[in-house]
Amino acid sequence: MADGGNNPAFLGVSRSLSGRAWRQRPAEAGTIRAHMQALDLDEPMARALAARGVAADQGENFLRPTLRALFPDPSSFMDMDTAATAIIDALQAGSSIHIFADYDVDGASSAALLVRWFRTLDAELPIYVPDRLTEGYGPSARAFDTLKARGADLVITVDCGAAANEAVAHAAAIGLKVVVIDHHMMREEPPACLAVVNPNRPGCNSGQGNLAAAGVVFVLLAALNREARARGLFEGKVEPDIRQWLDLAAMGAICDVTGLTGFNRALTSLGLKVMSDWKNPGLKALLAAAGAEPGPAKSNHAGFILGPRINAGGRIGKSDLGARLLSTDDPDEAKALAQELDALNIARREVEANVTEQAVRRVEATGAHNDDSAMVVIAGEDWHPGVVGIVAGRLRERWRKPVVVIGVDAINGLGKGSGRSQPGMNLGRAVQAAWNDGVLIAGGGHAMAAGLTVAADRIDELRAFLNDRLSGERAEAVAQDWVEVDALIDPGAATRDLFDAFEQMAPFGPANPEPLFALEGVQAREPAVMNGGHVRCRLVGADGASVRAIAWRCADLPGGKALLAGQGGLNLVGRLKADDWNGRRGVQFEIEDIADPRMA
Repeated sequence: MADGGNNPAFLGVSRSLSGRAWRQRPAEAGTIRAHMQALDLDEPMARALAARGVAADQGENFLRPTLRALFPDPSSFMDMDTAATAIIDALQAGSSIHIFADYDVDGASSAALLVRWFRTLDAELPIYVPDRLTEGYGPSARAFDTLKARGADLVITVDCGAAANEAVAHAAAIGLKVVVIDHHMMREEPPACLAVVNPNRPGCNSGQGNLAAAGVVFVLLAALNREARARGLFEGKVEPDIRQWLDLAAMGAICDVTGLTGFNRALTSLGLKVMSDWKNPGLKALLAAAGAEPGPAKSNHAGFILGPRINAGGRIGKSDLGARLLSTDDPDEAKALAQELDALNIARREVEANVTEQAVRRVEATGAHNDDSAMVVIAGEDWHPGVVGIVAGRLRERWRKPVVVIGVDAINGLGKGSGRSQPGMNLGRAVQAAWNDGVLIAGGGHAMAAGLTVAADRIDELRAFLNDRLSGERAEAVAQDWVEVDALIDPGAATRDLFDAFEQMAPFGPANPEPLFALEGVQAREPAVMNGGHVRCRLVGADGASVRAIAWRCADLPGGKALLAGQGGLNLVGRLKADDWNGRRGVQFEIEDIADPRMA
């Protein structure tokens, strides 16, 4: 077993065709034995749990998480009780309460959670979502002026606001009360408002920093229930059972790529079970619009079917479509909104493909993807700001280093960018530093993702700043960029039973990566290129047993070329995916990396 230091690389792969080394995921032997005994698990499963940091006494809570065991005390969040008191005060006073939400899935889910809770008390809260092209990210003086003109007395910001000190100060100046519910990194000095609830706020001791905003709002609903109950607001009414909305909390957690451990894992796991009933009219309609069949919900429903369509509204359409979809109880309205979002998603994919192609050409022309620079910053005129984050993610996957993609508006001379980072490199902190130093007009984010606004004539300065800031983290990140394998199997062992066994560990995501299996000495047969540059083939072992396989967006990369050549003797690492096409109930091997032993 390799540990990244003294032990050898797995299967001897010190350099794959993508330039990465392989190792068996490190795990402590005593913890493996404890999981085997306590949970009656086979060694590979017990090893996988131990390798993900699941302590010897936490296996049951990990495999079968419950809210009873893991729900935090709402009062452990700084300002949570203050926020609940202020909101219930406003409700009892008949004040006009408005929600200010971000335009992504997490923002839409957060807004819908609040709307649905207030609806049980016969209060309908309006939602304001800023247009990302004309208003940018988060609260602004202009937005608060608009809300004040609409008669708002209290604004609850969700998935934004924690760094909007100036805008919140303006709200106070015009007599508008604000409560901030957020999860993003923020400054030491919080916005001056009624309450700022953020597990990543300096001084907050909740220990729930991995929550998405929807998770924080879900805890807020528990605090609101507690406060409303104490004031007798549920007399003659049925107290809202917030568990019915766990599907919305799961949407935020999965689509915002949060760490799925502890309470956040419970929210997500139980939320997918709630989602499986497809009782939310918006989610059900969006699933139908995507051409998918209802059934047990998995992470990929949220992350790859529903999430991109909800995000499409904010990226290239109307920013409030997602929040409206998740909030509505009208099946006809849900169907119309879902169809609109699905059409926008189709358009988004076309725009994204065009920008990705241009960005790849420009980066490869500069050689920035292959040199010793810490990261890549690439800009282009009229690149749609709604897709630059997706493109940045694609390029990061391709080149294994942080990438910021900026779309420049030639008319106003401003660039709006989005970045995706590599594990071990805190891009959000670097972007915050660039803002602090005056390089950026606006910017913020978290370790793995960030957004920014920059003057076009300062992009070169920004590139130099970020590369300098992250250069010290680059070496460590490269050293940590292992492909970590859970188990070595033969193609014939890649069965549905093996998939089902490891599926007990789902849902997967950051801090709980999907299990990776290695195949040794296989040949790619019947390879074919699919639309989008994907390669499909059959992987055949020495004994003739085989498994269907696919490698995404790799036809022009070394690994894809090796598959297309039908090369034998390859080592591969990948994930098992359910393959239920035409009722066959099998598996498909989704290739993550490829090594040629002659070159490793």
